[in-house]
Amino acid sequence: MIEIVKPALEHLPSYKAALERGWSPDNVRLLEATREQLEAIERDPVAFLASLDDPQAKGPPIALPDGTTVPRLPGFRRWIWDGEAAGSIGLRWQKGTSALPPHVLGHIGYAVVPWKEGRGYATEALRLMLDEARAVGLDHVEITTDLDNPASQKVILANGGILVGRFAKVAAYGGAESLRFRIDL
Repeated sequence: MIEIVKPALEHLPSYKAALERGWSPDNVRLLEATREQLEAIERDPVAFLASLDDPQAKGPPIALPDGTTVPRLPGFRRWIWDGEAAGSIGLRWQKGTSALPPHVLGHIGYAVVPWKEGRGYATEALRLMLDEARAVGLDHVEITTDLDNPASQKVILANGGILVGRFAKVAAYGGAESLRFRIDL
């Protein structure tokens, strides 16, 4: 059975081990994000855990892949857990609206460790995160995925996602064509 858990010290050794195996919780910044997280854990584990739960958007600005920075949105991460770290899923939103700024590639992003892919973990984690999205007042979520990621498309469709259409990512993300899905809550 899998669950999504709030990151805590008791889960940190397993999460850190997944990072050390080369997994990245960030599908865009990949190993750069892994390195940053390992350094943050080493520096101050408690502060690292606190940084993953920011529903008031009090943290520092977010650096986009091209180096530009944008204001942080309210959001939080949960770890996909089956007795050990199996991945990460995050939710972000703007207060008072379900709309997102153009530089934000969806309300929810997730990554499963490679050694546990294909077991339905992302599908179940997304299902559970939809309850969290309702709890913060969203009436729908948008989730984006690359054209060449049928596994993620299947996860979204299994949770009631409807393809809204194709779009070009903003220049900060390289402008590649992607797919946008919507799940009504």
